Amino acid sequence: MVPNKSNNYCCGGGGGFLQSGFKEERLEFGRIKDEQIKATGADYCIAGCHNCHAQIHELSDHYGGHYPVVHFWTILCLALGVLGPNERAYLGDDLKEVNVFHPETAM
Repeated sequence: MVPNKSNNYCCGGGGGFLQSGFKEERLEFGRIKDEQIKATGADYCIAGCHNCHAQIHELSDHYGGHYPVVHFWTILCLALGVLGPNERAYLGDDLKEVNVFHPETAM
């Protein structure tokens, strides 16, 4: 993303703002992050925390980005083959069936 690292834009969901009750203001503040994500052309947005995940997911819906937002741990578990069937809700159709570990069939 541009800008990135310490100059990156906040999504607007942290610091209690996600639960503040100021939804319209929060979405307007997050518009910059949504535009930044769309400009990358990425198929997915990976979020490192729950607040960012929830805010960016809502931004994607609100501003019509329709990009899936997933937790970093979801991608890590997917790569390790230990992502359970109920943990795939935010994956796009291209990844929902990839390397899913089913303990009942592992024996």
